[in-house]
Amino acid sequence: MRTSVGLRAGHFVGSQLSGDPGRFTFQIEAATRDGLARLLDAGAASEPGFSDKARELLGGATRASMHALAHGLGFILVRGLPVVDRPLTDVMALYRAMGEALGTPMQQNLDGDTLTHVRNEGDDPSNPEVRLYRTCAAQDFHTDGADVIGLLCLRGARVGGASRLVSSVRVFERMKELRPDLAELLLEPWFFHLPGGKARGLPEAFPRPIVTVNGAKTETFFIPWYLERAQQLESVPRWSPKHAEAFTLYQQIVHEPELALAMDFEPGDVQWLRNAYLLHARDAYQDEAEPSKRRHLLRLWLSAGEIDDRTPRFEELQEG
Repeated sequence: MRTSVGLRAGHFVGSQLSGDPGRFTFQIEAATRDGLARLLDAGAASEPGFSDKARELLGGATRASMHALAHGLGFILVRGLPVVDRPLTDVMALYRAMGEALGTPMQQNLDGDTLTHVRNEGDDPSNPEVRLYRTCAAQDFHTDGADVIGLLCLRGARVGGASRLVSSVRVFERMKELRPDLAELLLEPWFFHLPGGKARGLPEAFPRPIVTVNGAKTETFFIPWYLERAQQLESVPRWSPKHAEAFTLYQQIVHEPELALAMDFEPGDVQWLRNAYLLHARDAYQDEAEPSKRRHLLRLWLSAGEIDDRTPRFEELQEG
């Protein structure tokens, strides 16, 4: 992996990277893969000390990942984790150990899960209470709820499912150039729908600025379908015409073709991204008919002290 020089974290243009994957890919060395394979073959995944041994072997990948997140492009693709034909419990233990070298696993849903399965569970994507990662539908550009978001690919889809990344820092800078009056509105609180909140006695929506400027840091929290769904709730104030215009312009800039970087995952690929600096999306996909061959990713959300961008956490929403 070649180090990106002269870039602040999260400042990139996808079209400038699409033909040069060496800028963002770290290949795990054969010796490291062999060491991890031997560790898993020995049945060590369920034994005390496994995490420490795995993290020691993955030290190079950890250092490259943290540098990319804190000082580089804001994302990295780590390639070559030995996951094919391995028991799922062993792979989960290995992936968790890898993530814990970067930060602390965070709650990803109101049930408290810290490691989730990203796959089509047959849920209805039109249901506002359904999280789209449990479907095969496309997910528009959005952020999640932690400092670092990680995806490990176990199997890809038969067709589709590509990951797409856009620098949210670039999007906001572009919006300030075009319409500074609308860009200012993004610094105000907007209401986001909270799926499953009402059933648990929580608010159906919560307020949060789309963009927060914290010193030299421009942090973003943006889930467009949660913003739109909140507008359907009686308890949420309706957007003014200028707020609606700001939302539309932001979406238009996000989808400018030159900004996005697309990547397909192979089994054993791990994508880490800095959530507050990037928007990520997923193309719709079609699975194989056989369940054992369907698209399956594992996801981690991490709180990383070296980054600490403080995007909204599920724990805080429940406390509030």
